[in-house]
Amino acid sequence: MREYLLTLCVAAAVTYLLTGPVRKFAIAAGAMPAIRARDVHREPTPRLGGIALFGGLCAGLLAASQLTNLSDVFKLSNEPRALLSGAGLIWLLGVLDDKWGVDALIKLGGQMIAAGVMVMQGLTILWLPVPGVGPVALSPIQSTLLTVALVVITINAVNFVDGLDGLAAGMVCIAAIAFFLYAYRLWFGYGVEQAAPAALFSAILVGMCAGFLPHNIHPARIFMGDSGSMLIGLVMAASAISVTGQVDPDVITNTTGSLRSTVHEMVPVYIPLLLPLTLIAIPAADLVLAVVRRTWNGQSPFAADRGHLHHRLLEIGHSHSRAVLIMYFWSALIAFGTVAFSARSSSMWILLVVVVLSGLGLVVLLSPRFKPRAPRWAEGFLPPRYRAGARAAAAAATDADAAADAAPREAGTLTGLHGATAIGDRTPQTERQSVTSVR
Repeated sequence: MREYLLTLCVAAAVTYLLTGPVRKFAIAAGAMPAIRARDVHREPTPRLGGIALFGGLCAGLLAASQLTNLSDVFKLSNEPRALLSGAGLIWLLGVLDDKWGVDALIKLGGQMIAAGVMVMQGLTILWLPVPGVGPVALSPIQSTLLTVALVVITINAVNFVDGLDGLAAGMVCIAAIAFFLYAYRLWFGYGVEQAAPAALFSAILVGMCAGFLPHNIHPARIFMGDSGSMLIGLVMAASAISVTGQVDPDVITNTTGSLRSTVHEMVPVYIPLLLPLTLIAIPAADLVLAVVRRTWNGQSPFAADRGHLHHRLLEIGHSHSRAVLIMYFWSALIAFGTVAFSARSSSMWILLVVVVLSGLGLVVLLSPRFKPRAPRWAEGFLPPRYRAGARAAAAAATDADAAADAAPREAGTLTGLHGATAIGDRTPQTERQSVTSVR
């Protein structure tokens, strides 16, 4: 565990220290797109944060290769090299997109090539543990198609959720912590050495996101861009593939005593193939809803819009920070609930805690929909903003301000080209302050 923590800290420190110089480089290189009508931020913000994240990945892998216990991962498995090769390709594609922009179909092709490179080097799904059946071996074609599909879906799920400051980095960090706990339990709890690469990848991913978050929380000083979101999505997918495709169920059977118990114990491993990732179920659900919504409206599935889950949170009245924290909460509840269920699947307390926390989460989620109304006799004990008289006065003041603002236009005070420009400029600016986008 100490070597994992050391690797995590190295990745976090390198990412944190590199982000400042990368920000200056991004500004000098002109990687600061103009504010669009659907953006949340109000000032041009540099991208290319993925450069610092890739530096953290390389530093974490290098540090792990020099440690006594973790160095065996590099000797016994080719998966770290496969991850670095695929990550390098997807990172380069993201850098090009952040600077000059890349067509959506070209990005999709690049994602498939990066996944194919990892498959060629051994990071692939070899078999699936099916409940009630046992392990089912996959043909080379089936293995390649399933691995590429999982990588592409996970990359785009993380990319789609990267719409608010600190949202993608925080959610992936939470998911990576949960996945690390599960992989670490497989390795040291059951003696499954094949789970060591997944634990290493997850620990490095936690460090990458933790090192980048201080620069990316609201108000963000730099965005990770596609170079960062696609990178951390690929690392997350590599962790899931490493556990699902490489762990031999027979090894766990020696501990659990039966194949049925083994399949049950491995549920949290192969559930990610179906959702595609239980540990990042929120981004996956957002991805599915976005594809359905855009296809239903006759748009391209890759067309940007303002219908993502975090956009809806802002629309119903949550602040930027509260919307991010709500997404953090649901990600943590699903991720750690899955890990807890895998460890104590027979415990009803886990289910009860998840249900109670889900209820509290729904109350917080829907709280802006409800306006507090106190009875007359209780108004003396409440703050002024909850009193009926104060609310009526505030509403009257708002109406008066709106009428005063509209009066000069109705009277024709603003005329000519200058007046038309002044009036016309109000709507885009208002929209820029109220709408959101996927960066």
